[in-house]
Amino acid sequence: MAGVEEVRAGIALANQKCSEGVAALQQAALSLEEAQQALTTATQGSTQEEINHAQGMLAEAIHTINTVQGTVHASITSAENYAGRL
Repeated sequence: MAGVEEVRAGIALANQKCSEGVAALQQAALSLEEAQQALTTATQGSTQEEINHAQGMLAEAIHTINTVQGTVHASITSAENYAGRL
């Protein structure tokens, strides 16, 4: 069994990787928001259902990324709480 300091170090590494993942998710959300804006600008005035569907899917993807970020933050908090009790 790993010692307390080894467990804390492992948790710290996991949380660091989680934070890196959150940063990547933030960048992905920003890119998708920019894509959504470009699509809106390019198709302004269009009434085609495909465009509305594409806009909706981008909005859903952005929402999902934001949800995932919250889940990862909750994981970090739980792991930190555990490490603090060791």
